[in-house]
Amino acid sequence: MASERVWTAGLLVIGDEILSGRTEDRNVAPVATWLNLQGVRLAEVRMVPDDAGRIADAVNAMRGAYDYLFTTGGIGPTHDDITVDAIAAALGVEVVVHPRARAMLEAHYQGRGELTEARLRMARVPAGAELIENVATGAPGIRAGNIFILAGIPKVAAMMLEALSGQIEGGRPMLSRTIGCWVPESEVADLLRITEGAHPGCQIGSYPFFREGRAGANFVIRGTDAAALDACHADLCARLAAAGRACVAEGL
Repeated sequence: MASERVWTAGLLVIGDEILSGRTEDRNVAPVATWLNLQGVRLAEVRMVPDDAGRIADAVNAMRGAYDYLFTTGGIGPTHDDITVDAIAAALGVEVVVHPRARAMLEAHYQGRGELTEARLRMARVPAGAELIENVATGAPGIRAGNIFILAGIPKVAAMMLEALSGQIEGGRPMLSRTIGCWVPESEVADLLRITEGAHPGCQIGSYPFFREGRAGANFVIRGTDAAALDACHADLCARLAAAGRACVAEGL
């Protein structure tokens, strides 16, 4: 039987402020969650500074490695917003002002001040690119082939993702079930490995913690087939119970 097609994506987080620690990234988890709903696995996240060469190198490496590449950050109105220029260079195309993006910005800023040269920078795209709607600020996101260029502001990036929902091809969403257990994960490591091996298509992740003066772990089972996931969940609970460990549904 042929294996199921797995669609993958990379995420490139762009910005000096992220790498300096001045700003905390809050886009990785929402992008990963949204991709899963589209049936796409987030396979890699990279962070790069506002450096055109570093951005272009990362874009060219990641757009070829995965079905899709998403970027966040660097598409605002200031001089250090260079993501569009860097991606255009990576693709070997010019940067142009998209006429519909300009019209969108003109409509957005009507009554809010004129469309200045700085604001017009947000209408610049790699030649041949399409737009991603943004109802929050009027400045659109950009799609260039398999590259999706999103804002760095989490609320705006979320709006752009919402506009893309159902617009990209993917497989089956990843499902998950969680079991909590008061046990040091090292004591059940073999049990977890054996259980996972008995259920092809399922993966078991162990996430330890120390709370209330004792060690515990949450075991997350992931897979795309609901029936297989349920079988693995039941088996893991049974094996833990046989080892004298009580399971807590939905985790601790």
